[in-house]
Amino acid sequence: MNVLLLGSGGREHALAWKIAQSPLCGKLWIAPGNPGTASCGENVALSPVDFDALKAFCRQNKVDLVVVGPEAPLVAGIVDAFSSDPGTASIPVIGPTRDAAQLEGSKSFAKRFMLRHGIPTAAYREFHAGQLDEALAALPAFGLPVVLKADGLAAGKGVLICSTLQEAESELRAMLAGKFGAASATVVLEAFLTGREMSVFVLSDGQHYVLLPCAKDYKRIGEGDSGLNTGGMGAVCPVPFASPGLMHRIEERMVRPTLEGLKKDGLIYKGFIYFGLMIVDNDPFLIEYNCRLGDPETQAVMPMIKSDLLALMARVSGEGLQSAVLQQEPGYAATVILASGGYPGDYQTGLEITGLHQSEDALIFHAGTTLGQDRKLLTAGGRVLASTARGSELTEALRKAYAQANKLNFKAKFIRKDIGFDII
Repeated sequence: MNVLLLGSGGREHALAWKIAQSPLCGKLWIAPGNPGTASCGENVALSPVDFDALKAFCRQNKVDLVVVGPEAPLVAGIVDAFSSDPGTASIPVIGPTRDAAQLEGSKSFAKRFMLRHGIPTAAYREFHAGQLDEALAALPAFGLPVVLKADGLAAGKGVLICSTLQEAESELRAMLAGKFGAASATVVLEAFLTGREMSVFVLSDGQHYVLLPCAKDYKRIGEGDSGLNTGGMGAVCPVPFASPGLMHRIEERMVRPTLEGLKKDGLIYKGFIYFGLMIVDNDPFLIEYNCRLGDPETQAVMPMIKSDLLALMARVSGEGLQSAVLQQEPGYAATVILASGGYPGDYQTGLEITGLHQSEDALIFHAGTTLGQDRKLLTAGGRVLASTARGSELTEALRKAYAQANKLNFKAKFIRKDIGFDII
């Protein structure tokens, strides 16, 4: 199979690494990719949201499958663009249609979907820019802390947890005034749930699904889950507290009702679904959907999948997943993100990266890197690299991941030193 993978981050490097291992994989292109993905296939200078250019490339190069890494192309309707064009209608795209992708593209859409289909979630209300006074009046009823969410896509940074009413009022004003651009033209107020976070991923053909290894990511920039939200500072897979009983409840209360709800609502969904969960007293509550795999969870999940992931993705648009089985590797994987100092605020780029020597104990996935004119590896983003390692125990995986991370260097490198320590 010839495969085109869209994206340029750590998630896409991990996906490229896994896809390239498949005996079914013929040619693998990554658009636009990064210096890390170049070791798995061929990078091509195409934007993931330039649908006309992507369709032309697929026709010219006889692409058999398109795998979408980031959310933007899905929310913009890449599945619809391919399926409605006679020249590309026969090329499957792993992902939901534009309407179904609103599960991630709009927080209010997702919340209404959850309530409509009886999926446990936190209490909420939504307000538009012209409803500031009404929104401010509603704040006290949510108690403290309170969660404010930009309705649209905000690169993983549009969720604020406010610990005082004054902070919440100030942030609410700023969000409705355009703090996150069009993404916060509508803001969702949500009750704060206290518990343990975890991420569950499924691959669905629209009727059936396979469950991928679960994970837990760490979104705050500071240790002890303090400071601003980021795209994610690390992850572990699987989650030690995810007992068979808890996973059964998640499937019965979240996964199956979601797939049934999509069918009832006439939404076509053939791809990955991310369930962002809060476990409260051993009961799962759904906090958010993503219409693709998570980042940095993918960097920890991919090494834990023993099965041929490309073969499973091929079945999504072919024979289906009804009898499919996903096999998981034993033990654990841990991912530690190396970020640029100042992230998620202002940070410097173009800094030389040294110490990049792949070891037998760890994998290095590129997130925000580029090659300079002299072919030196440079930083090109807030999250720069991901150090991932496996171990028979989580402590071993973390030790190996941190050991590798400490060998990698660039100016103002920042690492959270407590990834996974809360669940050991």
